[in-house]
Amino acid sequence: MSIEQIIFNNLVYNEPYARKVVPFIKDEYFSDYSHKILIGLIKSYIEEYNTFPNKESLAIDLSNKTDINQNAFDDCKNLISSLSVDQDHDLEWLENNTEKFCQDKAIYNSIMKSIEIIDDKTDNEKSSKGSIPQILSDALAVSFDTHIGHDFIEDAEERYDFYHKKEQKIPFDITLLNEVTKGGLPRKTLNIVMAGTGVGKSLFMCHAAAANLMAGNNVLYITLEMAEERISERIDANLLDEPLDSLKLLPKESYKKKVERLKAKTTGKLIVKEYPTACAGSANFRHLLNELKLKKKFKPDVIYIDYLNICMSSRIKNGSFVNSYTLIKSIAEELRGLAIEFNVPIVSATQTTRSGYCLALDTMVFANNMKKKIIDVEIGDMVDTSNGKNKVVHKFPVKKKMGYKITLESGKEIICSKDHLFPTKEGEKSLKRGLKVGEYLQVKRGYF
Repeated sequence: MSIEQIIFNNLVYNEPYARKVVPFIKDEYFSDYSHKILIGLIKSYIEEYNTFPNKESLAIDLSNKTDINQNAFDDCKNLISSLSVDQDHDLEWLENNTEKFCQDKAIYNSIMKSIEIIDDKTDNEKSSKGSIPQILSDALAVSFDTHIGHDFIEDAEERYDFYHKKEQKIPFDITLLNEVTKGGLPRKTLNIVMAGTGVGKSLFMCHAAAANLMAGNNVLYITLEMAEERISERIDANLLDEPLDSLKLLPKESYKKKVERLKAKTTGKLIVKEYPTACAGSANFRHLLNELKLKKKFKPDVIYIDYLNICMSSRIKNGSFVNSYTLIKSIAEELRGLAIEFNVPIVSATQTTRSGYCLALDTMVFANNMKKKIIDVEIGDMVDTSNGKNKVVHKFPVKKKMGYKITLESGKEIICSKDHLFPTKEGEKSLKRGLKVGEYLQVKRGYF
């Protein structure tokens, strides 16, 4: 008797088994067309009546189907007639072998789909060679999840053990930070370094990444601001105990010897990956993690992302009319989801002030439906922005910076710092971050 026949027998005559496996069985796991029809009939019956069918009800539902040919009808009718009570196998054996059947079929289907993508035979425009790692990963993740919730009374002992379980953390090399975090960074968490502009957020993350590496951890450092080589240079300076300027003067042989000694001291690895500013987000990082696992067998213990504010949201399209709070919140939620998915702590950074958003003090804005100089805007005023009206909740101290004049096609002139971020069709940009002549700035009524 085939495993398919055993599965169908028990789906009809073994309700405890059926309740366990039905949520995980898909028609794509069956190669025979009559099997696909029958699993569809069973699932449709369960969805409609919230109970399991018998042979007679399946036969009636089959007779009502008008979208199959006579040969398929006859094959499926014979299959239903052959169903019988299966008393030869215990429940655990049935569940384990059904799970193995689903896993094997899922892997086979994913391999065949990957071959079609490689041979350019797929009709799906969204299918590309870059999607193959995720297709294979999804197939390998097929399993029967038996956990359907925590029973407060019955699972009390398990809950007590959880309270006294020592959580696995990634420690810092700074005593005070370990005291504050009670031992380091917990897995499945998003941790944010908050500081003002130029304080040293990237420098801290480079130092922490170097310390993690020396502790034997695998570290992934994603940079959207500086080049890979610049980040690696800072980590080099930390690990080799050399000033940044001295690295360039270090003879090649001396540098190689230092790196070899470093290699002998740790079992960890450090990968630094660069993305363009505001052009990568959680979806890109997920693809990178899958690529590293497949190509380099590299699985990070901790991930650093430099930094939160210049990531892209996978849910909010570039140029959408959303305020910065909504955008940053969306990015943070996606990164937290990534930390949970890959069971790692993620460390990123954000600014505690908006000193990068600098306009000339006499810049005119609409506040409370009237024109005002930006210096005269008060807390509580409703200011017109590209995202609609926004309430002023804080005023920052005046700070002098070098001013730059931007002239729009309409003739309007804007005086700002090179750090001031403007919303564009490609996301937020500043003169420092690549804002160029010919680009469109977003305002309340569109792009100009």
